[in-house]
Amino acid sequence: MASTTSLAISGLASGFDWQTLVAQLIEVERAPENRLRSNQSLIQQKNNAYGSIKTQLGVLSNRVDLLKDASLFDSRLATVSDSSIASATAGTGSLLGSYTFNITQLATSAVQQGSGNVGKALNDTDDVSALILSDAGFASSITAGTFTVNGKIITIATSDTLQSVFDQISDATGGEVTASYSSADDKISLSSSSPIILGSATDTSNFLRAAKLFNNDTGTIQSASSLGAVKLGSTLSSANLNTIISDGGSGSGIFKINGVEIAFNASTDTVSGVLKRINDSNAGATASYDSVNDRFVLTNKTTGDLGVALEDVTGNFLAATGLTSGTLQRGSNLLYTVNGGGELVSQSNTITSDSSAISGLSVTALKTGSITVGVNTDNAKIKNAVNDFITEYNRTQSLIDSQTASTTDAKGVVTAGILTGETDAGSIASTLRRLTSSTSTALSGLLKNLDSLGIVSNGNDNTIKLSDSSKLDDALANNLNAVQDLFTNESNGLAVGLSAFIEKTVGDDGTLTSHQASLTKQSNDIDANIASMERVILSEQDRLTSSFVAMESAQARINQQLQYLSQFINSGS
Repeated sequence: MASTTSLAISGLASGFDWQTLVAQLIEVERAPENRLRSNQSLIQQKNNAYGSIKTQLGVLSNRVDLLKDASLFDSRLATVSDSSIASATAGTGSLLGSYTFNITQLATSAVQQGSGNVGKALNDTDDVSALILSDAGFASSITAGTFTVNGKIITIATSDTLQSVFDQISDATGGEVTASYSSADDKISLSSSSPIILGSATDTSNFLRAAKLFNNDTGTIQSASSLGAVKLGSTLSSANLNTIISDGGSGSGIFKINGVEIAFNASTDTVSGVLKRINDSNAGATASYDSVNDRFVLTNKTTGDLGVALEDVTGNFLAATGLTSGTLQRGSNLLYTVNGGGELVSQSNTITSDSSAISGLSVTALKTGSITVGVNTDNAKIKNAVNDFITEYNRTQSLIDSQTASTTDAKGVVTAGILTGETDAGSIASTLRRLTSSTSTALSGLLKNLDSLGIVSNGNDNTIKLSDSSKLDDALANNLNAVQDLFTNESNGLAVGLSAFIEKTVGDDGTLTSHQASLTKQSNDIDANIASMERVILSEQDRLTSSFVAMESAQARINQQLQYLSQFINSGS
């Protein structure tokens, strides 16, 4: 007997294509589902269309809220007669007027200059026959290569001693130029009976530069300054300082700059590392090393006649680096007058109301001199806000129009917009138009509507345009309070009314928000209905399939019996 699987093959026993019949019957059963899916697609398209309108209304709301904010109309613009002397900004609500600033002194920062020559000399004696270049405490490490004296090339390696370099100079020049080192002043000297010429364009070693040897058109050249310098990359205890830095022996050294503690470990911290730690701290000072004068320098990050407070707490970092024994170069305050009045003082080069008593005005001095600063209403900012509102209002109306309008193609076929006939969309467009075109007689000023600012309807659609910008310019220049009242009046302001309507439309409980939620629910309900219908249809499909399989089974048995009878009859004949 045929298996159940084989009997599920359409017409295997009966010769009847019942599977095609079942598929057609099921397709008929799914017709209501297809209609629901079509309706769902339309609902989703409407929801998406409303979503784009909601998004655009959000953008419009931002522009409206700017016009609704009274501070916009208190915007100020500061102009400076000479931008090379100073720059200026005016905050919201700054007093309108003209101010003449005469700047007689700029503010500078205080500088604590450490004592010079804190670096240990290259050598303790004049004998440098054992001083290897790579170990010498030059400010810049000597590099291997060549340098030139009187046209003669001298080649050195970092493993050479300083004395061997001196010998090479003498040998190369035939004894004409001799070199020596003096530990007393920590300098190298070159001597000759005739002017010495140093260097060439092809030199590859920095020896002459590191030794601070420069041409002077004479036969005697000496290092420009002491050569021993602090090794910034070395640990504090081995940084070639005249006074070895100690952290008290515990590795927990501390010093204070302007009252801020800086910790250090003489055995592990490098000089450059501690300088960076100072610079990154809240000490308000920048630390650096002046290799020319072999000294450390602290510069206040703020300007003004202020000091630099220094204290070694544990260890001797400040003393060893010469900072506590150095001198303070006091900073200076900014000195100026306003409108010919008495001398005023600011610790910073930026003049604020703290010293000038001119509220909201900030002037940053760049150099000494006299300037006039004008503080006026920033009409350009207000005008830009109005134009931005017009742009986004028109985009909103155009978007609604594109979703609700019908189009006709070349053959006269009319295609309706996805929101054609939707009262919510039409209501939004008409309400926006009504609010922007309304005239409020309740306003106290002379300006009662947008038309008084030169803003009118396009006539052909719901959009508006600034047809006469001179009206807006004149209103801003001569009737700013009325312009402000037109937009910001709490009871009748145009921007106030628009903002309230947009919030009522797209806010959390807005009509459009609620309508979209309803459309989403409709779409979800259709999904649930389709799922329920599909379960019934699949059950019917299973029932029909089972019935036809049973038919195939019965037909198969009949076929077997007929075959048996036929064979029996044929065998008895």
